[in-house]
Amino acid sequence: MATFAKKSMHFLSDDLEDYIEKHSENEPELLARLNKETYQKILLPRMLSGHFQGRVLSLLSKLIRPLSILEIGTYTGYSTLCLCEGIQENGILHTIDIKEELIDFQRKYFDQSPWGKQIVQHLGEGTKVIPTLDLKFDLVFIDADKENYINYYEMIVPKMNKGGIILSDNVLWSGKVVEVLQPNDISTKTLLEYNLLLKNDPRVETVLLPIRDGLTVTRIL
Repeated sequence: MATFAKKSMHFLSDDLEDYIEKHSENEPELLARLNKETYQKILLPRMLSGHFQGRVLSLLSKLIRPLSILEIGTYTGYSTLCLCEGIQENGILHTIDIKEELIDFQRKYFDQSPWGKQIVQHLGEGTKVIPTLDLKFDLVFIDADKENYINYYEMIVPKMNKGGIILSDNVLWSGKVVEVLQPNDISTKTLLEYNLLLKNDPRVETVLLPIRDGLTVTRIL
């Protein structure tokens, strides 16, 4: 069993994680290739959502059937394509990232998918891009710099349709949320405040799922 002390984002044994993947929906072939190339060529490949969490994102999107999706933190585009699996035929996904060097990598896979023309890439800081989007969203996925999670959330809530869903990744932060907070650990401090905000905000209802590094599902009331 993985322990918090190891600072791993995997809290289950390798055998259990393998069992979970084998008894969940198969990873689509395009995403398997994206996954492989990310690990071969891109720094910090552990940031990838991966097979199991990707299937969770896909299924949630299919249940929601969003017309408008916002993703904060594209990385190599794996989660983007998972979220697109449930998008309506005339829907649009806006995805934001600060890494210019990943734009072409993302677009290569987006254009190999059925949703290439429905994905709009935004290069820049989320806190600066979000205010420029004069849209209402049905589904939002937050998976970027943890220090800004509260800022992203407060920007997004007024842009959500009633009944819309906000998904927040890494909210268990390798188990640091239940460890002694270090004075200089701004990310963990922010996530602790963020998790409390989602729990107590009367505008929403929230459940925190122990999927991978923690995934919160928040519904707008």
